[in-house]
Amino acid sequence: MRIVRIGPGTPLLAVVLVVLPVFLDLYKAHVAVLILLFVMVAIGLSLVMGFGGQVNLAQAAFFGTGAYVSAILTSTYGWNPWLAAPVAILSTCLMALVVGLPALRVQSHYLGIVSLGLAVAFASLLTNATFTGGASGISKIPPLPMPGVDLTDDYNDYYLVLAVLALLVALARLIAGTTLGRRLRAMRDDTLAAAASGIEIPYYRLLAFLLGGLFAGVAGVFYAHIVRYVSPDTFGLDTMFLLLAMVIIGGQDSVWGAAVGAALLIAARNLLTGLEAYQQLVYGALIVATVVFAPRGLAGAASAARRRLSFPWPTLPFPVPGPRRPPAPPPSVPEVRDPGAPATVALKVEAVSKRFRGLAALSEVSLEVAAGEIHGIIGPNGSGKTTLFNVISGIERPNGGRVEVHGRDVTGRRAHQMSRLGVARTFQNLRLFPRLTVVENVMVALDRDPVRAHLRYLVAPWSVLARERRHRERALRLLAEFRLESVAGEPAVSLPYGRQRQVEIARALAGRPSLLLLDEPAAGLNAAEQEDLKALIRRIRDAGVTVIVIEHNMGLVMSVCERLTVLAHGRVIASGTPWEVSRDAQVIEAYLGRDTAHQEAV
Repeated sequence: MRIVRIGPGTPLLAVVLVVLPVFLDLYKAHVAVLILLFVMVAIGLSLVMGFGGQVNLAQAAFFGTGAYVSAILTSTYGWNPWLAAPVAILSTCLMALVVGLPALRVQSHYLGIVSLGLAVAFASLLTNATFTGGASGISKIPPLPMPGVDLTDDYNDYYLVLAVLALLVALARLIAGTTLGRRLRAMRDDTLAAAASGIEIPYYRLLAFLLGGLFAGVAGVFYAHIVRYVSPDTFGLDTMFLLLAMVIIGGQDSVWGAAVGAALLIAARNLLTGLEAYQQLVYGALIVATVVFAPRGLAGAASAARRRLSFPWPTLPFPVPGPRRPPAPPPSVPEVRDPGAPATVALKVEAVSKRFRGLAALSEVSLEVAAGEIHGIIGPNGSGKTTLFNVISGIERPNGGRVEVHGRDVTGRRAHQMSRLGVARTFQNLRLFPRLTVVENVMVALDRDPVRAHLRYLVAPWSVLARERRHRERALRLLAEFRLESVAGEPAVSLPYGRQRQVEIARALAGRPSLLLLDEPAAGLNAAEQEDLKALIRRIRDAGVTVIVIEHNMGLVMSVCERLTVLAHGRVIASGTPWEVSRDAQVIEAYLGRDTAHQEAV
């Protein structure tokens, strides 16, 4: 397992890019500069859409914001370009946050429509406002000053932009391969599971747009001072469509894919200079062909081909030390969250109600779970069991009642807050992150840093790698306890169903919970796997974790749980030990019908 992969193609590409201007005339050198700038913008769009899963059709507007703000400050107000640059980039980031605000309420194509509307409004502003130069744009923008270097020369511009691009690519690769990128991809794959793993979904949606704005803003500043002319046509819908094509064709969730897509399409645009009427047709055909024949773009197709050929890609690794462990029994759960002051009651639910419009899913539900207990919640289908878990774990907010965890009132807390308070859960239907590997699924729950801690990507990137190495070591140790270390690098969804259940439980334990909610963990398991599950639940409890289990497998419930709560039609109908509950007439009626309950009573 490696944190960063540096293939042999990377230094070879660096050499090619450094010597490339030697073989280019002045016009082609200018085109090469434009390619590098559009690579920056495309990588930013990839971070928003491919990694963050947020539909962003305003990336061209971000690009234009950086260019126009820097152009106005330097040509109209006489600012030094190097002083105007950070202001322009900051302005672009602020605009990205504004565009990203609708992502807190709408998603999918609705978000695309909203962002597209904002992009159209931006283009209209550029065309009609006097301070932007109207439809004529802004000309005579000063070049970037640099002592001893003529930055009106496209060859010198090329090397300056190449150096900046190298830094941005390094930052993007660092993001993609570590905590921030993993959290963005987890949010993209499954927001519910991501929130239950401690990810603050609203903040990361905005952060995805912020990253897109950062990359586009840097590119916009250099575009303004290298081309020395900006106009509304440069940042209109045609450019947005071009950027979208770059990311889709190259590969949405690949930094290198976005770069390759940008290079190919800018080169193609210049080859089709005399055929402007057909450019959009060509881009559209390429997108359709990519979606049909290579849904994950050129980068995904290349990865699939490499896997089919079983070609081991050489790397310069950041290794994780330690030999592979031999097969081990189910986990002993060595790390458990300290809930603070000792409490005899781990969970207390008082008169909780939850309604979905006219349907009462829960009605005045109350229960207590002692610390260190294995507590079962049973009931017929539709009795409200999973809704109760959703309320406890913060996925749903109750309409009434109160929830306490270890004596602390947590009523109405959100899912990521509950996760950070020590409440972990699994789901009735598996909710693994399908495009993450086994070890990455577990690592999602390991990092508990707040969003602001990601500033270290800019100020101390070396610390990011150090933390990533430690988290990977912890994740591999936990997987070894589940006998999953041999498949740590495999996509989680490629494992057999029973092994996927183990991965989901391992992910829940990675957060060091004090309260673990298991929603039908035995569903789909064979007899041997069910016996392993029983032993696992007992070991988790013995490690100090309070376990609450929803399960229809009565053999497992009766043999593992110390107390049971029975729900029917959203109400508690019985509570007690397994023996007491099994003799309760209301429970028998709920499961077997009124006639059978009457016969049992007689």
